[in-house]
Amino acid sequence: MNYILHIDSSTKVCSIALSNGAQLLELIETDSEKLAHSEKLHVFIEECLNKAGIQPANLSAVCVSKGPGSYTGLRIGVSAAKGLCYGLSIPFIAIDTLEAMADSVQFKVENNAILIPMIDARRIEVFCSVHQNGNTQTKVHARILDEEPFTELEGEKGYYFGDGAEKAIQYMPSSFTFLKDQNTSAKNLISLAWKKFENNDFEDTAYFEPFYLKDFKAGKPKKVLK
Repeated sequence: MNYILHIDSSTKVCSIALSNGAQLLELIETDSEKLAHSEKLHVFIEECLNKAGIQPANLSAVCVSKGPGSYTGLRIGVSAAKGLCYGLSIPFIAIDTLEAMADSVQFKVENNAILIPMIDARRIEVFCSVHQNGNTQTKVHARILDEEPFTELEGEKGYYFGDGAEKAIQYMPSSFTFLKDQNTSAKNLISLAWKKFENNDFEDTAYFEPFYLKDFKAGKPKKVLK
């Protein structure tokens, strides 16, 4: 048995999955406007393992969605994964969040279709990448939609999805279709994580950092009126 625990906290979705190899065993997740990963993540991990009748010592590896995404969410997920890997002396696997989203959709659409997963990056900006036939055509980048609409894809056939996709509708070519309810989930990590596990493609647990894409910027404190 090769039990792998999967963690995705890159967006407002807090998601935990357990797999045996490439087979999904359990999935627990919640989608909340309030980012409550610090409260729910460890509870979900324990619940997921208990439902499957698996002890932490039975895990062969832990996989985490590495970003891009929420700065706070990514730190919480990566910290939890590191803690488990350190404590259990098991491998640490990391998967690009957008790649996992594209991988989960490619078998639901026709061949050669262009896939653009999008994660909300606040305001009119998204984190995105472009995929086709399982290959990444354009690397992950932050895109300001009203300054960089997807005019280069005019006339192509494709799909866009994720929690940043709805606000992109007016900036997409008419030949592209918006796929609803295709958001981040720990189950999306399973296929790619299993390939990495078989190839012994692991991260250095001590030095791994999430892929934030953009530096964290704290809000400026408001001036106090006297």
